[in-house]
Amino acid sequence: MPVDLPPHTDADGPALPAGPAFSPLYQQIKALLLKSLQGGEWKPGEAIPSELELAGRFKVSQGTVRKAIDELATENLLVRRQGKGTFVATHAEEQIQYRFLRLAPDEGPSTGMERHFLDCRRMRAPADVARALALKAGEQALLVRRTLWRNQAPVVLDEIWLPAALFKGLTADRLAQYAGPMYGLFETEFDVRMIRAEEKIRAVAADAATAELLQVAQGSPLLSVERLSHTYGDKPVELRRGLYNTISHYYRNELS
Repeated sequence: MPVDLPPHTDADGPALPAGPAFSPLYQQIKALLLKSLQGGEWKPGEAIPSELELAGRFKVSQGTVRKAIDELATENLLVRRQGKGTFVATHAEEQIQYRFLRLAPDEGPSTGMERHFLDCRRMRAPADVARALALKAGEQALLVRRTLWRNQAPVVLDEIWLPAALFKGLTADRLAQYAGPMYGLFETEFDVRMIRAEEKIRAVAADAATAELLQVAQGSPLLSVERLSHTYGDKPVELRRGLYNTISHYYRNELS
């Protein structure tokens, strides 16, 4: 039976990550699994090897592997399916699709909204965008602007900045033609997967241009949500600035 190895020991198996401080063995296995996910060994939607197979691969106990997988599942990077195994999470799955959509209607279920793309163009990244996306001076960024509608009324105005080098060939037509969630398109066609995001939220007043697009009076209160999304390796790959009309919606969050 496989046994847990001492920290930072490989026992003729794959070398475990070393570090200046002690790291529990399951965390080391988690880091190795993340490395495989980042390297594309298992694609979104694909099954990963069984816990027993992974235990043999890393020469650790099945319980250690299970604990590592449990954490990755809690972080929505893996999905367990009863009787089928464990799969790489994908933004095409319903439970993942709306993970980053926090705006919910006052009444009725929280579902996707109708998208209207206003602009999609490449340009030199403004200084603040370049800093947020860790771009070098002069690097190109892709700007996408859109509105999101529900019940035949605009609810969200989004300004989305992406590193142009990662999204070659992305156009407004391609965005409009894609039926699934935008993050699903990024995942399947550009091999960029959003796994973590941080947000800044504040109240603002609608300026004239925004008021026209959201069909509200100038000066109306809006919720400003700035989101920086990261992929594997904590690399920033999207800066999204959204203005939300919350007259009939609220911003939801779960704390644990």
